Amino acid sequence: MQLIEHILPDSHNILFFGDEHKGSALHSKRGWAELVDMMHSKIDGCRNNYGVDGGDPMEAITVDDKRYGPEMLTQARPLQQFDDCVADRQKIKGQMLAMLSGNHDDKLWKFGDLVSMMCDKLGVPYGTSSCKISVKDKQGNLMYKVFEMHGNRTIRSTADDPKRVKANMELILKRQLRHKAGDCAVMIKHHAHRLIVSDPNYELYLTDDGQEIQQNYTAWGQNEPYIHPDARWYGCAGSFVKMYELGMSGYAEKAEYDPTELGWLLLKVRDRKIVSLEPHYVRG
Repeated sequence: MQLIEHILPDSHNILFFGDEHKGSALHSKRGWAELVDMMHSKIDGCRNNYGVDGGDPMEAITVDDKRYGPEMLTQARPLQQFDDCVADRQKIKGQMLAMLSGNHDDKLWKFGDLVSMMCDKLGVPYGTSSCKISVKDKQGNLMYKVFEMHGNRTIRSTADDPKRVKANMELILKRQLRHKAGDCAVMIKHHAHRLIVSDPNYELYLTDDGQEIQQNYTAWGQNEPYIHPDARWYGCAGSFVKMYELGMSGYAEKAEYDPTELGWLLLKVRDRKIVSLEPHYVRG
């Protein structure tokens, strides 16, 4: 766990991305190029773009790993993957608010804390496997906090109806995150290779002023010491790993995993207020 603070403009965008898996034959080069381009583009009239890397930047699978197969012989080995990950982030390192470790790089712990070493080379705050980011304005006032973790649990639903699948996965995401922090308006996880967003929910309640019944809706601030779990933004931030590649079979294919959408999450903040958390989808 790490506590990180940043002073950002009143209006800004944060791209939550991760699970690049550089070195995998299933890594989406097109998707990563689109991310870098978006980091340097105007988004809904705002050019103040920042990013949080949620871990698993490299594939980090060695020949003695059970996931290794002959189709991986043409992939770069971990040391080259490390250098490639650093090179991939050169154009966006000044915009990165934090970078987390993941379960893939953790497999190589005996060689060192690889993501921490990447952060040192890039000059990016190292968030360990989870962190809290306090976003403040130029006067030092807290706008909101973000809880960010790589995670270790997947998100799946066995329901048949797609509407129920969507609802189930949003509830699973919320359940996995809600107790991790009480003062964070935005809670993000990675690892599951899914793009999921669960918006805040507002419920109707009735009161009276002694004369008549009035209707109201529950509400919560975004920088409170405690924010009700139903009033937070929850997200699972996707990946850059394709399901299939012609001529080979990856370990996800062999494990009968279902295809997932590639991309990342986009948080929009305007005039110090969180406007939306949205999935951004990319082609393979």
